[in-house]
Amino acid sequence: MPDTLSDFLIDQQVTFIYTRDLPAASRFLSETLGLDLVLDQFGICHIYRVSPTSFLGVCTNREPPENPGVTCTFVVNDVDAAHVFLSERGVVFDGPPRLSEKFNVYATFFGGIENYRFELQEFRDPAWPRP
Repeated sequence: MPDTLSDFLIDQQVTFIYTRDLPAASRFLSETLGLDLVLDQFGICHIYRVSPTSFLGVCTNREPPENPGVTCTFVVNDVDAAHVFLSERGVVFDGPPRLSEKFNVYATFFGGIENYRFELQEFRDPAWPRP
């Protein structure tokens, strides 16, 4: 019998968030962030590819939480370049990218769908398992 969930060979990961306005949320993910739609589930849930094995789904099948309590973090290889790219597409950031010495990450935050918080982040810790 396996000892951990990882022993089942998790191939992919999907995070689902919720919205009242699927067309607007989908435009944000596809046109603004440039993510590819990989699956439309009956017009109530759209799933976008974030990386080869991770996905972000946005759905209308439940109310979005007032305070989601989750941050959707995109780990990128160049936060500054991604920040410029998204700024030019109209994304409004909480502030410029900055180093968190406590966590040893370089990051910046933005909104875009309901009350969800998004982050661009580079891990500066050499212990981070890079692909």
